[in-house]
Amino acid sequence: MYMDGYSMGFGSIFMVIIWVLLAFGIIALFKFIFNQNKDDSKQDDALEILKKRYAKGEIDHAEYQTMKHNLSND
Repeated sequence: MYMDGYSMGFGSIFMVIIWVLLAFGIIALFKFIFNQNKDDSKQDDALEILKKRYAKGEIDHAEYQTMKHNLSND
């Protein structure tokens, strides 16, 4: 039976949808991986700032320990 290409049109549309979803999935995976690395560096930066503030005498030992504990439990 000949259907004037009707069924082939749906096959093409679904193939395009599958490729688009696959592309979005790959992009989302890369963003997820790179965002995890940024979060780790932000925590390290915060800890470095905390250490510098303690070294300058801006905060005392108790504040330093409390803030360090809060940063590590994030």
